[in-house]
Amino acid sequence: MGTASDREPRQERSRATRARLLDAAVECLAERGVAGATVGAVAQRAGVSRGAAQHHFPTREDLLLAALRHMVDARGAELRRRAEAVPEGPGRTEAVVQMVVDAFSGTGFNAALQLWAGAASDPALRARVIPLEEQVGREVHRAAVELLGADESVSGTREAVQATLDLARGLGLANLLTDDGPRRRRVVRQWAAMLDQALETVG
Repeated sequence: MGTASDREPRQERSRATRARLLDAAVECLAERGVAGATVGAVAQRAGVSRGAAQHHFPTREDLLLAALRHMVDARGAELRRRAEAVPEGPGRTEAVVQMVVDAFSGTGFNAALQLWAGAASDPALRARVIPLEEQVGREVHRAAVELLGADESVSGTREAVQATLDLARGLGLANLLTDDGPRRRRVVRQWAAMLDQALETVG
């Protein structure tokens, strides 16, 4: 029977293996979609045996849902980091809009999109995906409201902020197919100017 000191390195290795599998699952989802994110493909990408993968995630659904939770947590942590770095001054609204747009882009968002697509025809998956994506939406919305100093008791304010999230999702979807960077920057700048005006108007 192993000692406590023996168990600790094993637990650390187990945590590291689980983290590698989750990162690999997100990458597989983003690149190959739900159909390509099999336990075997994820295990191979993570550099572990299929048996080791199934020890952590007995079924493919377990793996995909854990990957989604992993994405939600990572996106939340990145949002908090970005929120702390938003500058004061005249460029603040544009920085907030850019932060929101960035929250709906990148590998994690692309992987989430693949799960959305899969959930559209899978009621069981949809029931698990919707609450987690709603959590992301609430976190981003709340951060934007706080950073903009927006008063949601004023009619139209909530809709103006929500439209920013909807815009960000649309830009993220467009970027999935082509590198939309230059157009995105112009849209962010214009939307920030419109948002400033909208918030002043509703205020």
